Amino acid sequence: MSAGIDVTGTGSVGPVAAPVLRKRRIRSPLLRRVIPRIAIAILTLLLASIIIFAVLRLIPGDPAAVLAGADGSAAARQAIRQELGLDRSPFVEYFSWLGHTVTGDLGRSYVIGGSVGDLVSSAAANTAMLAGTATLLAVLIALAASLSAVLWPHRVVTTLVNGFSALSIAIPTFVTGVVLVQIFAVLLPWLPAGGTPRDGFGADPWVSVQYLFLPALCLALPVASALTRFLLEGLRTELAKPYILSARAMGVTHRRSVLVGALRNAVPDTIAVLGIQVGQLIGSSILVEAIFAWPGLGQLLGQGISARDYPVVQAALLISVGAFIIAQTVTELVQLALDPTLRNRS
Repeated sequence: MSAGIDVTGTGSVGPVAAPVLRKRRIRSPLLRRVIPRIAIAILTLLLASIIIFAVLRLIPGDPAAVLAGADGSAAARQAIRQELGLDRSPFVEYFSWLGHTVTGDLGRSYVIGGSVGDLVSSAAANTAMLAGTATLLAVLIALAASLSAVLWPHRVVTTLVNGFSALSIAIPTFVTGVVLVQIFAVLLPWLPAGGTPRDGFGADPWVSVQYLFLPALCLALPVASALTRFLLEGLRTELAKPYILSARAMGVTHRRSVLVGALRNAVPDTIAVLGIQVGQLIGSSILVEAIFAWPGLGQLLGQGISARDYPVVQAALLISVGAFIIAQTVTELVQLALDPTLRNRS
């Protein structure tokens, strides 16, 4: 037995107790869920970068041939490939691109010309403004439609809301865009058919709203339809629960039960749906930007694919995927913050 010390105060000597090492745990339930989600987001973005890089290399076509022209010799194409670094192995090329991307150096465009960072930042700002406006419109439309159907549960209101929801999700985005242009820019020349303000969005807010409204509405309608369906179903489910029925029996008005009780408990699930719909916005933005001549990521991506401009396409796709992952992660965290049952679940 090893030498000991007096631990009782009686003069007796006992064995030395071995120190107990306990694993430190994160006490906050919210923090325990935040850290894994951030780690998953980073790993997903890394996996997306590998897929983007690999798929682009499988697309037929050679940027060197595009730059050399139809009459370019094999020696000229090889010289261009060496200058652009396309003669290296895919493994070396990928890690070189990834390392420069992490440090913020997106390289230079092969065909379009200029810094990829400048091209992508300008396009991303326009797409972010369009997507943000479309998200705001979708949320406002979904709230108005769902609350109208619940607060005034008449047959006419319910039919109108259901009809709007069905049409908005059934009609393709490019058809909606063409119809909106024909009505509000051609037949009723109230709004511009496309483009962006000549002096920028900050010069005249009213002019900026006019340019934003049609493309944002075109993007927002399918998202608003999905949000309306989920929010309306959530509100109806909450209104049938005992706590609402008890409140009504105690004299709480229908309007107050909806706005104070049911809406607060139906919002978290709807926020999760909103995060998924961000993918719809990003995917549809390519068509919408083409219809309304909006100089965003979708338009830049189309130009890059047509010209086989690898750096531009890689950067545009990676930013689009990153925006979707960030939106998904943020909506999950907001849902956790709003819903105690999810936050405290082991």
